[in-house]
Amino acid sequence: MTTQSFAAPTGLATLPRVVRLTALAAGLLGLLPGCSKDSELVAAEPAAPARISVPQPALSPEGIQYDEANKRFYVSSRTKGTIGTVRDDSTYTEFGKDSRLISTIGLNLDAGRQRLLAAVSDNGFNPSVVNAPTKGKLAALAIFNTGTGALTSYVDLGGLRPTGAHFANDIAVDKDGNAYITDSMSPIIYKVDLQGNATVFLENAQLSGGTGFGLNGIVYHPDGYLLTAKTSDGTLFKVPISNPAGFTTVSKAQSLVGADGLLLTDPTTLLVVAGNQRTVYRMTSADAWATTTATGSFATGAVSPTTITKRGSDAYVLYPYTATAPRFAIVKAVF
Repeated sequence: MTTQSFAAPTGLATLPRVVRLTALAAGLLGLLPGCSKDSELVAAEPAAPARISVPQPALSPEGIQYDEANKRFYVSSRTKGTIGTVRDDSTYTEFGKDSRLISTIGLNLDAGRQRLLAAVSDNGFNPSVVNAPTKGKLAALAIFNTGTGALTSYVDLGGLRPTGAHFANDIAVDKDGNAYITDSMSPIIYKVDLQGNATVFLENAQLSGGTGFGLNGIVYHPDGYLLTAKTSDGTLFKVPISNPAGFTTVSKAQSLVGADGLLLTDPTTLLVVAGNQRTVYRMTSADAWATTTATGSFATGAVSPTTITKRGSDAYVLYPYTATAPRFAIVKAVF
């Protein structure tokens, strides 16, 4: 049996023994797998909260998006029309506002282009706007710069069909930056390109909700189509970007009546917030959304949730409570 000794590096021999041993140990750490001589103890990032209760009275938020880069949620407001941000400590900060934003509904964060898109409507929820000619007629898209909070674009949508009833509800953005906006009071999906040009992308009687809400939540699938749900009867539609008139109905056994916000967590998994059912359903598809099956659910309790957003590998549901509630909540969905 032989032993191997390590010679002290040049310059250490003259140091006291304790100091030499400490220096040698620090040097050896750099040779060990998984260790670095430059490593330091770093405080672990706090775990994402299970629930954030926000003490903002009568805000009635409808839309939500999570900003990964800045660690904050964006929320809209039916009663004030403002856009705000929420931190994990429940701090609410006003982010953007404009007199034309009577009620802000669905949101979409286009982080790569530094844009926050908001659907704008007037369903009579904003108490500061009374007997306005916009009630039941307003549909617009507001676009904010996420770096400055400035409103960079306001696009009228309802004017494309000036005689109809309108309620711009939710937004999806494709890979090229085109925005698609659902209208819950007219059987329409609008399209707004990066230059701000608005067109009717799809109009069909099958998208109508009759006397109730029609299309609501909408998401873009990376394979080049939209998935959108109708609140009144829970129908889920697949709409090809290249051929919107060729839209199809996704076959399912699970009732999605009351469908509101949608979240595509991966190409085969869609979370559907069914507000009237007080449930978030996890729907999966193995055939490119020709059919779908419920594979899980999350009960929200005695509250009607509106929509949902992704945060890392988690999903958070928005609980607006009533229009006059003293607070609202953001809750992690657990399936």
